[in-house]
Amino acid sequence: MRFFVATLLATASFLSPVAGFAESADVEATIKKVDEKNFSITLDDGKNYQAPQDFDFTGLKAGVKVVVFYTEIDGKRVINDLDIVQ
Repeated sequence: MRFFVATLLATASFLSPVAGFAESADVEATIKKVDEKNFSITLDDGKNYQAPQDFDFTGLKAGVKVVVFYTEIDGKRVINDLDIVQ
């Protein structure tokens, strides 16, 4: 039984870095640039966030404060959700 548990833990620790490739996070910042053609938003933190193809850009323009919920995949920040801060 100990061998089984040790093997299971070793396998889990070996595979755990795989989960690091997709990390979810959120950021509150002000929009610096909206690029509807390329489906991206640049925030005043200097980072670019990629929007999905069906993303609604209504009400989004430079100067609007937002909270962006995103997942980082292969170094790209992909927007999961976005809320406008009042």
